[in-house]
Amino acid sequence: MRNNTEEQAQLLVEALPYIQKYYGKTVVIKYGGNAMINEEIKALVIRDILLLSLVCMRPILVHGGGPDINKMMDKVGLVPEFVDGKRVTDSKTMEIVEMVLAGKTNKRIVGLLNSLGGNAVGLSGKDGSLINASQLSDRLGRVGRVDNINPKVLFDLMDNGYIPVISSIGMGDEGESYNINADHIAGEIAAAVQAEKLIMMTDVDGIFLDMKDPDTFISSLDTKKAAELIKSGAVSKGMIPKVEACIIALEGGVKGTHIINGTKPHSILMEVLTDRGIGTMIEKDAANE
Repeated sequence: MRNNTEEQAQLLVEALPYIQKYYGKTVVIKYGGNAMINEEIKALVIRDILLLSLVCMRPILVHGGGPDINKMMDKVGLVPEFVDGKRVTDSKTMEIVEMVLAGKTNKRIVGLLNSLGGNAVGLSGKDGSLINASQLSDRLGRVGRVDNINPKVLFDLMDNGYIPVISSIGMGDEGESYNINADHIAGEIAAAVQAEKLIMMTDVDGIFLDMKDPDTFISSLDTKKAAELIKSGAVSKGMIPKVEACIIALEGGVKGTHIINGTKPHSILMEVLTDRGIGTMIEKDAANE
């Protein structure tokens, strides 16, 4: 028992300089994957975010919700269609995407945060004209790209002690809705608010040169190397937008970006509040600083 108590005390001592370092600083967290599906993991993630808020950091949570969208489409008899990993989004699909992401998924996260004593507010890109968007391509329908982030509503909320929880819906010039990749939104928002950190949660430990070989894990790299890995195909599929988001954030002035395994208990706290850190850190290419 004594050794366990001493270990817990040591963890608290180790966290202190990081609490001081990030006091009052903004941390953007992209939340998704199995960390959103598994209820036990979800509760741990939400508690981690709440703890960051309670020690006077300013977390912003960005989320997607592909599995929830697929379930609702199945209920109404619609078959999802994907092109190059992107969901083809016609008008009917867009209605479901907005209903699920800005409604069910977003409010479920907000409710959980608030039930544990947090002060969370749910937003989509339409609220406060937060995310201005335009169509990515005719083939994909209402899939959008981020044109501009208006962070005023986020600063207003954080300045008054609230945790913004943002669904990945953007708004066009005429008020129309766009389905946007949540990873890209997280990167753009992190840049717009000049976040201290961007944390991308996924289902693997980070970047590997070969996903089948754990010995090829990369603990840190710069944006130049990250872009090369995308071009070579070593970074592929769902990892591409996560790495792209980190590059967007770093080029926009964010100080540090991290891709971590959100299915591991307290992965956010391990990244922010310990000497060890976890996952893959992507830094700005020193030659371009």
